[in-house]
Amino acid sequence: MSTSETAPNEANDSIESVPAPVAQDAQAPESRADKDVPLKSWLGMGASTRIRRWQRNLQKIAAWEPLLIKENNEEIRKRSLALRYRAKSGESLASLMPEAYALVREAGRRTLGMRHYQVQMIGGMALHEGCISEMQTGEGKTLTATLPLYLHSLLGKGSHLATVNDYLAKRDAEWMTPLFRTLGVSVGIVQTECDQGQRREAYNSDITYGTAKEFGFDFLRDRLLLRAQNRVQSDFLGDGESNFSGGGGDKPVMRGVHFCLVDEADSILIDEARTPLIIGSIEDQVREQIVQTYLWAARHAPEFVENEHFEINPDTKQIELIGRGRQQVRSLPRPDLIRTVGLVDLYEFMERGIKVHQEFFLDRHYVVRDDEIVIVDEFTGRLAEGRKWRDGIHQAIEAKEGMEISVPTGQAARITIQDLFLRYKYLAGMTGTAATSAPELKKIYRTPVVRVPTNRPPQRIPLKDLVFGDMHSKFVAIVDEVVEMNRLGRPVLIGTRSIDKSELLSQMLEDKGIKHEVLNANKVAEEAAIVEEAGKRGRVTVATNMAGRGTDIKVPKDVEAEGGIHVICTELHDSARVDRQLIGRCGRQGDQGSYRQYLSLDDDILKNGYGPVKAARWKQLGADSGSSFQSYAAMFRKAQQKVERKHFRDRMVLLHHERERKKMQRELGQDPYLDTPD
Repeated sequence: MSTSETAPNEANDSIESVPAPVAQDAQAPESRADKDVPLKSWLGMGASTRIRRWQRNLQKIAAWEPLLIKENNEEIRKRSLALRYRAKSGESLASLMPEAYALVREAGRRTLGMRHYQVQMIGGMALHEGCISEMQTGEGKTLTATLPLYLHSLLGKGSHLATVNDYLAKRDAEWMTPLFRTLGVSVGIVQTECDQGQRREAYNSDITYGTAKEFGFDFLRDRLLLRAQNRVQSDFLGDGESNFSGGGGDKPVMRGVHFCLVDEADSILIDEARTPLIIGSIEDQVREQIVQTYLWAARHAPEFVENEHFEINPDTKQIELIGRGRQQVRSLPRPDLIRTVGLVDLYEFMERGIKVHQEFFLDRHYVVRDDEIVIVDEFTGRLAEGRKWRDGIHQAIEAKEGMEISVPTGQAARITIQDLFLRYKYLAGMTGTAATSAPELKKIYRTPVVRVPTNRPPQRIPLKDLVFGDMHSKFVAIVDEVVEMNRLGRPVLIGTRSIDKSELLSQMLEDKGIKHEVLNANKVAEEAAIVEEAGKRGRVTVATNMAGRGTDIKVPKDVEAEGGIHVICTELHDSARVDRQLIGRCGRQGDQGSYRQYLSLDDDILKNGYGPVKAARWKQLGADSGSSFQSYAAMFRKAQQKVERKHFRDRMVLLHHERERKKMQRELGQDPYLDTPD
């Protein structure tokens, strides 16, 4: 999905050996080493057309700098307004890019004291051409994003930046607003608590920051409103102009979907791709009967025994009652209110209750907050605000925890994350970990991945993986390593897969007298503050998957000189990209750092990759034997690859079914987003 009028459809490029520009004082831009670097090492036998084009654009951008430096803020603003006029008059964005990017770089230098590095300019060019820019952690993706966002805002159709949560959307927007204001560009922020008027104002801004979830729900709400007014005419809500601006509450809030830049693209476009966004319809029939049936199933689910009453499909994880289990259901006492519920329905309620009892755990898969069940995202470790499990799982968990049960609703409107972003005319993304998913991103979203080099050569040191028989012995070894690093004064960041494991490790550190911070989904508000302090001398931070993703860790000079941050990975995640993201917390911007992966034979990845039978065998081996388990290290990576392939197949199946469903509904004259069966 190219955003350049001239960009050819090329294969993924990897730019590995880029001359690092010398870091310069923001107040002295005229003396820069990278200004005249010929970048010949980028070219050579087999170099792509894309890279040669970027080479020419870098030279054009550099040629603008001596002129822009001499101009005052008012003259800079006039130049920006002139670019907007030219863009709306029909000049291609590709031809305007050099001057536009030079303006953004100069505005950043003046307002933020940050001048875009040469590699950031390359990242910005890749984003303009509809690529996923893989930029290592700490390389300044937030600043890089200002380049394509500004360029596309010139058309007056709106530029969106989608990120993973409200905090990052608000932080990045407020951080970059002075830069955009200098160029005469307005910035809006869409937050969960925003009302319709605030949302409409945000979308009518030149650039809008928000989350994928909010963009998706606003699209669905607008579509429902337009249907009620008999105004749904096409798949696009307007052509991207300010068609629906105004203060009326009966008007859509969005003005179209033109350009979207997806931050943390791997997390949003891949990990969350299977998550549908659903607006429920009100359903009040037999509410009390449904509530009582959930409570009845939750109360009796612990009485059912695997292989005696039910079986678990190792591939689908589905619970299915067998003969004795169905007999047990029929023999259970039932309140008068649910005596009229059919047996088939009772079996389904009980299977759901057993599944929740067996597989969904408090402080691992969900937390209880403000008398509500809040999902913990399995990939990021963050709370997935506003999301619910489907097929009655969420209600079964509410019954299990003895909370008020939200009766399942029908669907008034539905869209998947995949479909949402495929609706944008132009799409691009940024992340630190996309190369391993490059084929999938290009196949689904038509966004090739470009690996942008680091500004300074990385000095991250990998230490040998260590394998243990069980989690306890692994955690004991981890605590010992933390004690040693703490003695040396080096900060330590420990990554865990779940909240309960982070709490367990925290207790073990406390028993050893190690002062530390715990960063998990229960501490959303303090996340940024904890992460920013994690690089100080002697700091120990225990974190779930999120590990402050999107937040910079400051490492003092004296700490960096002694080896920098040491990252301990306590367990492999289902996706190697999550592990890479955690590892990327050390060795940022050429700093020193190190990391080590710890493994044990009872890790979840073995069960997820090889199935429960083999996993149980290895778990028993770890419990019985006191010998070394280092020879088993390779099988953990293979298990991870198996899980990644399974998730990839699941996403491909979802994409196929969604396309077929929409095709069928269009043939029937239905709206694929509103006429969706539950």
